[in-house]
Amino acid sequence: MKKTFITLNLLLAFGFFSQAQNTTSKPNIVLIMVDDMGYSDLGNYGSEISTPNLDKLAKEGTRLREFYNNSICAPTRASLLTGQYQHKAGVGYFDVNLGLPAYQGYLNKESLTLGEVFRSGGYSTLMSGKWHVGSEDKAQWPNQRGFDKFFGILKGGANYFNTNGLPFGKTPYPVALIRNNEELHPKPDSYYFTDEIGNNAVQFLDEQNKENKPFFLYLAFTAPHWPLQAKAVDIAKYRGKFDEGWDALREKRIQKLKENGILLAGQTIAPRDPEVPEWNKLTYDEKQFWKAKMEVYAAMVDNMDQNVGKVLEKLKALKKDKNTLIVFISDNGAQGGFNTYNPLRRGLVKNDGPVGTSGSFDYQEQNWAYLSNTPLQDYKNNMHEGGFSSPFIAWYPSKIKPGRIDKGTGHLIDLAPTFYELAGIQYPKELNGVKSNPLVGKSLLPVLFDGASEVNRGAPIFWERAGNRAVREGKWKLVSIYPSYQWELYDLESDRGETTNLAQQNPAIVNDLSAKYFDWANKTGVVEYSKIRPGNELIPGAATKK
Repeated sequence: MKKTFITLNLLLAFGFFSQAQNTTSKPNIVLIMVDDMGYSDLGNYGSEISTPNLDKLAKEGTRLREFYNNSICAPTRASLLTGQYQHKAGVGYFDVNLGLPAYQGYLNKESLTLGEVFRSGGYSTLMSGKWHVGSEDKAQWPNQRGFDKFFGILKGGANYFNTNGLPFGKTPYPVALIRNNEELHPKPDSYYFTDEIGNNAVQFLDEQNKENKPFFLYLAFTAPHWPLQAKAVDIAKYRGKFDEGWDALREKRIQKLKENGILLAGQTIAPRDPEVPEWNKLTYDEKQFWKAKMEVYAAMVDNMDQNVGKVLEKLKALKKDKNTLIVFISDNGAQGGFNTYNPLRRGLVKNDGPVGTSGSFDYQEQNWAYLSNTPLQDYKNNMHEGGFSSPFIAWYPSKIKPGRIDKGTGHLIDLAPTFYELAGIQYPKELNGVKSNPLVGKSLLPVLFDGASEVNRGAPIFWERAGNRAVREGKWKLVSIYPSYQWELYDLESDRGETTNLAQQNPAIVNDLSAKYFDWANKTGVVEYSKIRPGNELIPGAATKK
């Protein structure tokens, strides 16, 4: 006994136990976001696309039926990174400066990033992927906003095989590949961007392992965002997989969603989109054209999942998997098509090769987005459920019970308080002499760890983007789509498909929720969209508005 006691004291004296305690007592956190992926595009949410690594996380973790983003890239990332509504963070419209504090197009200093707060709490902070919340000034870049290591792109999109400018707008959309403030110039067709996002994340984890700190990793894939480009080996897996077309596959997804408990019995399904043609009425050539697009899209999702697998393997090799929370979400719903190209000034871009290859610039379009957002209504940049509903997976072996599916009703603003509570970090009231915006979300830990069915937030959730507005309180959802100012009201408890507008039958509820919306908008810096849209060259499509 005496010998054992002496040995223990020697170990403590040399720091062996204290080092182990420092590195394992606080959890590591991995946040994964994908880009323009629909609600049901993962295998574990009902898809025919192979996503075995994310399926594993879902089986061993928790999925939520209701988790909301902000319906489009930059505003979603602003809320995700700061825990603020996008306007409060300075990205009310997009990553363009409209000359107003809520619409400056980059994160303000009052809204602390996950990188800044985790760093203040003693964490290593790592990011690989897409930033999109400030690129014009280096002070806006990830390394200057709290991330120790960064690899990826600063703006909204890129080719997957090279750094050539994207062919839309009056001049090509610029693409710069950055690692820790330095621009990289890889040879064209020498890499695949999704793989590089995964590879750099793995490298960062290896380098971080030398530090005596827990880590926060933000893994922000661009896949399956436009342009549709994938590796031939991944595309080959999906040849013939979409020959049935969107109508038959949508019915199969609905059935899978019911079987796996994501779509509850009695819940409504969004009506068929009248703008999507019936698959069986297409010509043979039309079917070949369309199915090729979805084969590439599926390959992009598949490859993203492979890179999630790389990170999981590295965590296991480093013996950090058991003490790591992983959260997976999408930044918005799948992208509708017929009314999207022209407002974004993309036009009918010319392809230098078959869809999927380097130099091709096709995108999914509304016909297949209709399948991706099954069973919900509408698309990216819209406040109906298909526009801003995300799949949500949370995995933490030592804390989260496996195989659970619940309601949740979470929002992006809830992730920051969730992470900080789990990490035991006090959110700074002031940083670098600047008073911080207080957090407005609620921790998801009662849902993830304690079996609560949904977030008990005590206040509605609000949205505004490009004149589209929404409020969610309890079972009720109030929504209007620009330029209409007509409120619609839905009971999402039974009508997630938003098939029955109950506004006329419930004027008191409409009045109550709309009053709350305008109060929130006033406090948050929201400006009526019609006042900033007409004639503004910085807003896509604004100059042509009559």
